[in-house]
Amino acid sequence: MSTAHAYETDNQDVAVALDSLLASVGRVAQPGVVPGPVLATWIGALARHPRTTAYRVAGLAGDLAKIVAGVSDAAPSTRDKRFADPAWSGNPLLRRSVQGYLALSEKAMQLVDDAELDERTAQRVRLLVENLVGALSPSNSPLLNPSALKETIDTGGANVVRGLKALVKDLSSHPRVPAMVDNSSFQVGRNLGATPGAVVLRTPVLELIQYTPTTETVHEIPLLLVPPTINKFYVLDLAPGRSTVEYLVDQGQQVFAISWRNPGAQHASWGLDTYIHGVIEALDAVCETTGTDRAALYGACSGGIISSMAAAHLAGTGRNDRLASLTLAVTVLDQTKAGTASALVDRKRADAAIALSKRAGYLDGSLLAEVFAWLRPNDLIWNYWVNNYLLGKKPPAFDILSWNADTTRMPAKLHEDFLELALANKLTAPGEATALGVPVDLSRVTADAYIIGGETDHLTPWQSCYRTTALLGGKSEFVLSTSGHIAALVNPPTNTKSSFRHSSDTPVNPRDFAASAETHQGSWWSHYAAWLGARSGEQVPAPTELGRGRFQPVAAAPGTYVFDK
Repeated sequence: MSTAHAYETDNQDVAVALDSLLASVGRVAQPGVVPGPVLATWIGALARHPRTTAYRVAGLAGDLAKIVAGVSDAAPSTRDKRFADPAWSGNPLLRRSVQGYLALSEKAMQLVDDAELDERTAQRVRLLVENLVGALSPSNSPLLNPSALKETIDTGGANVVRGLKALVKDLSSHPRVPAMVDNSSFQVGRNLGATPGAVVLRTPVLELIQYTPTTETVHEIPLLLVPPTINKFYVLDLAPGRSTVEYLVDQGQQVFAISWRNPGAQHASWGLDTYIHGVIEALDAVCETTGTDRAALYGACSGGIISSMAAAHLAGTGRNDRLASLTLAVTVLDQTKAGTASALVDRKRADAAIALSKRAGYLDGSLLAEVFAWLRPNDLIWNYWVNNYLLGKKPPAFDILSWNADTTRMPAKLHEDFLELALANKLTAPGEATALGVPVDLSRVTADAYIIGGETDHLTPWQSCYRTTALLGGKSEFVLSTSGHIAALVNPPTNTKSSFRHSSDTPVNPRDFAASAETHQGSWWSHYAAWLGARSGEQVPAPTELGRGRFQPVAAAPGTYVFDK
């Protein structure tokens, strides 16, 4: 197995679409993962349970006594790759260090449960404790990590020099976390975002790309892809063989995709209405270019939120029939219990985050990447700490992580709008939100909908994605991929380990769906292509040229906005 493939298999849920954090994470400068009031709250809660706390402390003392005596049978999980080196179990000193760490970790997490905190506070405390415990792992120490010690001997200390250089480089600019990918193997337009096509519409906000058909006939109803608003659009057009765009084009779909502009301070006033207008403008251009009066809409992550509101605007203005179908991938519209990140948001944090982006005119994606890294420290911090700094090695070359590192900015107004939308959970109540002045009522969106969630998605939990089925007014189908957040999007049929669960019925409770849904081997892409095809009209001859009328090609795909830094 290649290094890149092994990395992908073991870390499907590491790289995420950072934009979906905007509906959850409040204060960027203080993300709630450092000691402070949360720690004081936890200690105060434990003080109210002195007997339970004393019991845990006594248990830890007993465990440590067994460890020192060499009679403890504690061992890390075989899935914990931090301690995969045989020296961790074979060397008495290293074995005891691991056992002591495991004992401390177990008791710390038990004390979180013992504190009997409310759900939101418990999630914050758990995140804090996980961060502290992760930092204390003996695998992070250059004096204990056997792989690092061996590398130092084998290279004569060259790994230490390389590691220090990498550390200084990473600390010199945001995000101040270890580099996660070696970008030297990737180039947008060559092996990322490489599907042939042309830009047929360019506005100050977006470029609209039409892709070149590869089949003699195509479905008459086109498809518009709406990507996230942090990071570049090509997560939907990743490497050849792993591209959603490429796959759907090969299935005979007429595919168009939006590439959002990377905004600067001068675009601070761009809010949700700006982006909703962009989707509707692109949708009209797609229909005019293909000579149809309807199109299918596919929104991913925050692009799904924008697409849903655009669909509600169409429904509210008597144009419901403009949509042939609606697809929402790893998109949360109902923010109730929407994951660990949502537990960090409150009015105070949101106001601080809004003030921060207003001062700059935008929210920098690299700052958000730093926040997110500390939400997954073992995967996104300490894993690379060991690889980059202790071993002195380059991070892996992996297409998803290369895309993930290609962050963009978000206009201050859009950042504020997303946070306000989430704080009041406005999309769940008809009329609480507006789209271009029209009250948003998702129940009036009657197009058939295809909703995708990832079973191991920690950022947009699949149960939260599932609740969208109760908000829309049309016939909804839900697909649950075994993958995480981004792997649920990048899930080509060539991934033989993929599977998904599906049911045409969508009971109110997601647990009922999980209990009754049928499991299918393979990627949901094939299932989706059939579902979409059934709603995309008759087969017609494929166009021989891109563009039409006033929408003529102005640049080759992947366009120009994708290269803006």
